[in-house]
Amino acid sequence: MHQTAAKTAAALSPLSIIQGQSLFAAMDDRLQEAFAQASQIQQLQKGAVLFLQDDPAEWFYVIISGWVKLFTETLDGNEAVIDMLSAGHMLGDSAILEDGIHTFGAATVEPVTLLRVPCNLLKSAIDRDHTVALAMLRSLSRHRKRQTREIESLTLQNASQRIGCFMLRLCHPGQAEPIVLTLPYDKSLIAARLGMKSETFSRALNKLRSETSIVIKGTVVTIPNLEDLSGYVCSACSSEFPCADLG
Repeated sequence: MHQTAAKTAAALSPLSIIQGQSLFAAMDDRLQEAFAQASQIQQLQKGAVLFLQDDPAEWFYVIISGWVKLFTETLDGNEAVIDMLSAGHMLGDSAILEDGIHTFGAATVEPVTLLRVPCNLLKSAIDRDHTVALAMLRSLSRHRKRQTREIESLTLQNASQRIGCFMLRLCHPGQAEPIVLTLPYDKSLIAARLGMKSETFSRALNKLRSETSIVIKGTVVTIPNLEDLSGYVCSACSSEFPCADLG
């Protein structure tokens, strides 16, 4: 973990992390405090497994820093990456509505800091308070909308456009150009997240270079003209950059 990220995580308390999550906004101060007292901040190294598919759900997590992959195993034993989550995202909470069983696995892809929260506490809060239940449904709805956007991307965009979309979502409107990005995790994981094999990813990346003005050196991406990239990427999409769900 970078020193700055570690210092930021160290300065946070379980209560401040909980108060920053929309799911907990519906709870009164007393209940927020109860969640904070039952929660633990964890610092994990790359490759740590949080839970596996079909495990009983004892904890759910709020990511403070770093990246976590969600994955399933195919019948032939291969791993399929279904999502990559970063700071501010929650994971494992939906298992409460899935008979208390995780429907996917989760593992860190770099050093990560997390808040670990007991699932039984959230389940009790949902059972007792309809405002908490509604907040949970809103949280799941936001996740569903994100999944719908990604299904649209897989359906309508070609491989190079999907890579460009991934890069666009690392940008912020109004950034001074040229925009210089560092890819947040390994290219093989990006390929898996976008539903591609590594060789397909390499070919699509080369096509993206030829179709736009971007420059890629290792993990560093330079975007000289955001409109040029978004024009190529968003032509096969139902919405323009920036996407409505970007913060």
